Amino acid sequence: MTGPRSAVVVNPVKVADLDHLRAAVGEALQKAGWPEPRWYETTPEDPGRGQAKKAMADGAELVFACGGDGTVTAVVTALAGTRTALAVLPAGTGNLLAANLGLGTDPATGLQVALEGGRRRIDVGMIDDRCFVVMAGMGFDAQMLEDTSETAKRRIGWLAYVGGAAKHLLDRPMRARIRLDGGAPMPRHPRAIIVGNVGRLQGGVRLLSKAEPDDGKLNVAILSPANLAHWAALAWAVLRRQDRVPLMETYTASRVEIYSNRAQPRQLDGDLIAPGKVMKIHVRPKALLLCVPQPDADPDLAEDAGAVADRAEQL
Repeated sequence: MTGPRSAVVVNPVKVADLDHLRAAVGEALQKAGWPEPRWYETTPEDPGRGQAKKAMADGAELVFACGGDGTVTAVVTALAGTRTALAVLPAGTGNLLAANLGLGTDPATGLQVALEGGRRRIDVGMIDDRCFVVMAGMGFDAQMLEDTSETAKRRIGWLAYVGGAAKHLLDRPMRARIRLDGGAPMPRHPRAIIVGNVGRLQGGVRLLSKAEPDDGKLNVAILSPANLAHWAALAWAVLRRQDRVPLMETYTASRVEIYSNRAQPRQLDGDLIAPGKVMKIHVRPKALLLCVPQPDADPDLAEDAGAVADRAEQL
């Protein structure tokens, strides 16, 4: 066997047929000349961080994260700053990193990407001792996630978030102060503050058009719509990928501090964390070795999903 030693950190709740997945992954790696992977299942108490650390201690040179956004984020937190590569096998309903990779929801595509050998070092954002690779947010975006039905997500995918968003379009704004790279506080009354490493949201919507995952900077979007007409104008400009989006300020920084007058919903890579009044975020440049499609044609991370999916065997 000449391939790298690998491990799969899997959330069994997110996989419909775990035995089939084990067999399919093992067969694909064997055909490629890779050793049999070790398997580590997540638990409600540990969504993947401890399992990824154990995998590295057991000699894994590449870790597949198979689950939703929470599983991927937990594995990223364990792998950041190491030489162990991450490969994403999409499962669940969120999969923000998979969307930016162009993997869709197909585990076979993620497996094929890892076997093809494309690797890229990307930045990660840090909040306390937790990492994120796509984006963190406070306010409206986290409220939307909080009020989106799990049943609806399973049935209709990312479109379910529209219902969660509609419940909060007219909520009162935050009173917040934002500091970038230690500069003077910027007082704002935003509906949401999003700090992104890459720019694409669910459904292919590109919110942060200039975000690059390996430039050593985080991109900050401050959204301040006050009524339905404002929301419509903002959404239209984002969907049309206009350079200037009304009621949205954008900045870049390596350190971002957000202070709110009251506890706000917060999220990391589409996974809710405890509400809080403060988010202190900094970037760790090129801390994560990530498996990406070849050639790396998309300015976010990867080529279009269809081109890769055409080459992938279905699991």
